[in-house]
Amino acid sequence: MIVSATDFTPGTRRDLPGIARRGMALRRHWPRLEGAVGMWVWVMPVAGRCGSVSVWTERRALAGFVRLPEHVAIMDEYRERGTTRSVIREYESLDVTRVRRDMEAWLRTDGRRRAQRRPGRH
Repeated sequence: MIVSATDFTPGTRRDLPGIARRGMALRRHWPRLEGAVGMWVWVMPVAGRCGSVSVWTERRALAGFVRLPEHVAIMDEYRERGTTRSVIREYESLDVTRVRRDMEAWLRTDGRRRAQRRPGRH
């Protein structure tokens, strides 16, 4: 299984509702995406962050989602309006408890890994 997580921090909190709403709208594509296993979309309004965790059968399936026109449009619109960081991890099998624990731990590293964040990358 391939797990991808993204963490977006907009330059201004005014952008948070829009990016979160656009990200949530991508859910409508989920049932027909080849290789899609599961996803969580999250928003931390107080922290001014949002993102997603998605699970795929293979990297090719994740790449197909990243190229989805609606995803590309969101990235084009918000790329320069904040900072995105992402991670991809591979698991031999899907253990939801482990994936959630690992991704929550990764999200908590935000303050300690700021130097590794790259504006406009996904």
